[in-house]
Amino acid sequence: MSAPVNLITNLFDYTEVDPRHLKDPDTAHLVINGSTVLGMQAVPGLDIVTDEIEDGIDIRVRLEPGTIIRKSVHLCFGMLPERGVQKIIMDVDIGAGSRIALQAHCIFPMAVDVKHIMDASINIGEGARYSYFERHVHSPQGGVQVFPRAKVKVGPGAFFKTEFELIKGRVGLIDIDYETECDRESTLDMTARIAGRADDVIKIREGGILRGEYARGVLTSKIAVRDRARAEVHNKLTALAAYARGHVDCKEIVKDEGVATAVPVVEVHHPRAHITHEAAIGSVDHKQLETLMSRGLSEDDASELIINGMLR
Repeated sequence: MSAPVNLITNLFDYTEVDPRHLKDPDTAHLVINGSTVLGMQAVPGLDIVTDEIEDGIDIRVRLEPGTIIRKSVHLCFGMLPERGVQKIIMDVDIGAGSRIALQAHCIFPMAVDVKHIMDASINIGEGARYSYFERHVHSPQGGVQVFPRAKVKVGPGAFFKTEFELIKGRVGLIDIDYETECDRESTLDMTARIAGRADDVIKIREGGILRGEYARGVLTSKIAVRDRARAEVHNKLTALAAYARGHVDCKEIVKDEGVATAVPVVEVHHPRAHITHEAAIGSVDHKQLETLMSRGLSEDDASELIINGMLR
């Protein structure tokens, strides 16, 4: 087995994805370890171009208008060494009337001092649908700093969905910053689900501007902090046009000496627009805790079950 294939297998061993899917000629994929492209495959209508840069990869993704990619595109951005920097620059252009879903894994299982920087520019054409599911695997030591940045433009009648979650390991530091502009009759749906432990730090700044009539937007954050972990969530929706609708929802659970801050901001510039918000920060629900403990679970196990249920 060649060295790249070995590395690909090692990376995917930490995920819930079978790397044999990458052998499917109808499944597009891109696998990167550090600043090296280990594997890449496009499909008709989808063009992926990569260039090596200092400490990372510059990626350009183009989906031709009217193209429907029926199978999820697999992206893997990983670093197996304990130390290093990985920069991913993404320029994404989704053609009008097209449809694509990307499943991305960011894998840093041995990290002691690793920095991952993602800087994306995403343009979604009229009537197109773009979904991006990002799942992270970190080391138990929490030696990872992650900086996802994105500027997104959602065209008329287009759909943009992104979902971020940490599935293994400790957070370390996550600092998310997304800015999205939505044209008429478009839809924005952003969700983050993260649990912090020890001295982890979680920072989320997500903003959506509903610029066009009948634009829709939802920003959802579900966060848990234990031990001495800290979380700061600043989510903002702005409605500029008639019949724009939106909701900002932040739920945070705090245990031990954890600290959580939630700042949901709604801003309305048109009398026929409507945006709501909800923020809840507190401990594990006492009644749920009692119910689970009455069935034989310890307090710690019951708390863990409740937190995991909230993060689903």
